[in-house]
Amino acid sequence: MLSVTAERTNEDLLALVAEGNDRAFTVFYDRTSSRVLGLIRRILVDPAQSEEVAQEVFLATWQEATSFDPARGTALAWLLVRARRRAIDRVRSSQAARDRDTLAGLRDLEVSRDDVAERAETLIEHHRVTTSMKALAAPQREALELTYFGGYTQSEAAAKAGVPIGTMKTRIRDALIALRKLTAEPRAA
Repeated sequence: MLSVTAERTNEDLLALVAEGNDRAFTVFYDRTSSRVLGLIRRILVDPAQSEEVAQEVFLATWQEATSFDPARGTALAWLLVRARRRAIDRVRSSQAARDRDTLAGLRDLEVSRDDVAERAETLIEHHRVTTSMKALAAPQREALELTYFGGYTQSEAAAKAGVPIGTMKTRIRDALIALRKLTAEPRAA
């Protein structure tokens, strides 16, 4: 095995690392660690996370040095691309964790509400709409029942009622205007 010296290129050192040469790895690490950490810190900002990701990058470099192909670029470029990807993955992972925590917090947040008052309000509103619907003219009531409660389109409702589409649209518009007026007025039950 050849000696590891400072004269070796990064590519030579990485080839020796791929063979399991820990001295070559030490020299490679000493040459590149400040650049790797600097790149990661620009992406992550947090010093502790940056150091952790840099450690992961160098561990992966030790384990996966055989995947380096000198025909595709320099050893430093290969290392920095891996560091950049790992840092971006950490950012995405952190954001996903924050989103999950926020969602869980919102889901766990118990909104206090008065179910009795809410139910009473719903019943009063239902009674008001039902009473108002009865006060509509029969063609208007039919138009709303077909489109809003029956789920038919305006064309389908017109065919079902045996009227032209324009007539159905007019009935719906007139019915909504009348219903709005009737439900807005306080009524004695």
